[in-house]
Amino acid sequence: MREVDAQAPCPCGWGEPYAACCGRYHAGELTGEHAPTAEALMRSRYSAFVREDEPYLLRTWDPATRPAALDLTGSGTRWRRLLVLATTAGGPFDDTGTVEFEAHARAGGRRDVQHEVSAFRRAGGRWFYTGPAGGVSGD
Repeated sequence: MREVDAQAPCPCGWGEPYAACCGRYHAGELTGEHAPTAEALMRSRYSAFVREDEPYLLRTWDPATRPAALDLTGSGTRWRRLLVLATTAGGPFDDTGTVEFEAHARAGGRRDVQHEVSAFRRAGGRWFYTGPAGGVSGD
């Protein structure tokens, strides 16, 4: 797992220090703090991809659609920037929501952009990623 300086700006782009932003959700199993909205969960999952934090990604993936395992090590992907383009529902009083985003990366010396509309659902008071709602594309 890659380390992120607790006081450095969070990779998700909200502008807060990592520890006060996605870091608190990554530590949620210890602190009991979980993402309060679908967008906050999506941003924390992006930061988890930056960190190659496979356990967090699996914990926040809906058990009905979650893969048995992830292996992000050695991929050579360096996530550079997240742009949230739109959200639908996914707030504190919703049970479902979507987040459209672009995740910019460098892999193998070339630029890549992943565009996705992600679907989320809330169960037991926690948000879970269920999968792409409107397809996935890469440039």
